[in-house]
Amino acid sequence: MRQPLLLATALFAGVTMLPAAPAQAQLGERVLTIFGNDPCPTSNGEEIVVCRRLDENERYRIPKDLRDPENPANLTWGDRAKSIEYVGANGVQSCSPVGAGGASGCFKKIVREARQEQHIRGEEPSIPLKLP
Repeated sequence: MRQPLLLATALFAGVTMLPAAPAQAQLGERVLTIFGNDPCPTSNGEEIVVCRRLDENERYRIPKDLRDPENPANLTWGDRAKSIEYVGANGVQSCSPVGAGGASGCFKKIVREARQEQHIRGEEPSIPLKLP
């Protein structure tokens, strides 16, 4: 009774200790990016090797699909939050011609833009006023 249990435990431990093959090695095909005049490795008969050749000046650059700063997927979280901050804003503090509170929001918008212009020019604000 004890011997079969020890044998089963040893077999299970031996199987679990085998290293798993990486996913790329399991597929048997590779796509490599080659730069400049670098040679493309040949296949050994068991795997397919596909080489994509790029210019030498692209070797240490960020890939083109990640370089587009206007792509919404490449925006920072803060920029995304800022872009939806005023979606559907109307009424009080909205700077819209609709409703009685639009004028107060327009004043805040004008003051905020003036502050940004002063900051760009490197000037200190003339009136220390905190606006959200």
